[in-house]
Amino acid sequence: MGEILNDFGLEFNGSVKLEARAERLTSEAGAVLLREVDERLGLTRWLGEMLTDTRDEKRITHSLRELVRTDLLLLGQGWRDHDDADALRRDAALRLAVSDSKSSVPLRGKEGGAEGLASQPTLSRLTAMLAREENRKVLHEALVWQTGRRLRAQQPKGQKLKQVTVDVDGLPVEVHGHQEGSAYNGHYGVRMYHPIVASLAETGDLLDVRLREGNVHSANGALEFIDELLGRVEKEVCEVAAVRFDAGFPEEKLLAKLEERGTPYVARVRNTSVLQREAALPRFMNSGVPLGEPGTHLYEWEYQAQGWSRARRVVLVVLERKDELFPHAFWLVTSWSKEQMPAQALLEHYRQRGTAEGHFGELMDVLAPALSSARRPKSKYRGQPPVQRAVSIDAFANNEVRLLLNALAYNLVHAARVLMEQATGEGWGLLRVRERVLKVAARVLLHARRVVLVIGRESASLWQKLWTKLGSLSTAQIT
Repeated sequence: MGEILNDFGLEFNGSVKLEARAERLTSEAGAVLLREVDERLGLTRWLGEMLTDTRDEKRITHSLRELVRTDLLLLGQGWRDHDDADALRRDAALRLAVSDSKSSVPLRGKEGGAEGLASQPTLSRLTAMLAREENRKVLHEALVWQTGRRLRAQQPKGQKLKQVTVDVDGLPVEVHGHQEGSAYNGHYGVRMYHPIVASLAETGDLLDVRLREGNVHSANGALEFIDELLGRVEKEVCEVAAVRFDAGFPEEKLLAKLEERGTPYVARVRNTSVLQREAALPRFMNSGVPLGEPGTHLYEWEYQAQGWSRARRVVLVVLERKDELFPHAFWLVTSWSKEQMPAQALLEHYRQRGTAEGHFGELMDVLAPALSSARRPKSKYRGQPPVQRAVSIDAFANNEVRLLLNALAYNLVHAARVLMEQATGEGWGLLRVRERVLKVAARVLLHARRVVLVIGRESASLWQKLWTKLGSLSTAQIT
């Protein structure tokens, strides 16, 4: 029996009592599923080998793999703040999921090498260590590596896909404070960062994110970002990667670079007065569609915009909408020829960007990255003013690390989502996966060397369905 908490008397039903027991109870049982997804893909093992550990070996309690895994699992389970790690240090399911130790060792105190999860200061120091340039480079590469492992595991003999589409866009990340590099952005009307992000159109996996200052243009740094990313994607994921992006990105240097490397692309072109005159838009207003009937009309030609080095294929899309006097129009520019991608197919292909925007939205709404690192010089040291007010962190780099870790955690939960969709034959949102599959209450029982998680029947049914598909993540055939 435990301690009855008499102070918690319920007015609506006095027969209900609250009892506290010293048992291993958790609401995070799904962390063991995320760990299994990680284990099948080998992500944290790979990161442990590739990252540079700068810690003093004599003071290490948690391995680098365990620290990174702790961060990823906490983010995947919905815990955004490192302060939450302190409150969850004794959580049995998280300790099992994070530990490199086998059997029941992770739950037996110091026998497991540590008495609980890493503390908030330890995880904050991890972020600072990952902010080193060589480690951030590894985290960028890890997103494509992770995606490639998952997709190639489901291919015969682990080969790469033939062709994929990479969606690229800018993403507003609102901040509350004066984090280094953040700024007020008049277009969005908030103080924010403006990272550039890329995803795989066909699957929804995130491929890379790069933090940028809050007031930069959408195309800022896009050339280097896309060029480096395509090299990694065509090494790990596919033979040929096409690119799709919005009106803020097309510029001569980027388009020329994509054409030079033979990368197919389609992008929206800004609706300028020059283009309107070139297209002679008024002549399309009476294009044969009965008044009041909606219709879509496509016209194409070779067009050379000011600043372009040559003429390119441009498709004008004219939308006549019911009860609207003037039609709506926009332009697409592409490197595909008419034979490779007819105008109607090109429009449908471009419109599928909406799926990518939905995945970006899930990253922001479900994981909701907290980019709060800022330079805070010490005002006191052991009760006295410090001799030197040195700032030991690169706050901008720290925030990029937090964004990258959120993207890696997104991909882990997304992998579980894909398995659930395959197992049930229905769509699953990221939030639904977290609430129904990951945030599961359990009682953790220890029997000698065996650990038993006791969960509800409904949750067990969903877990069993997911388990039938976990074998598809076997990466043994991938070289």
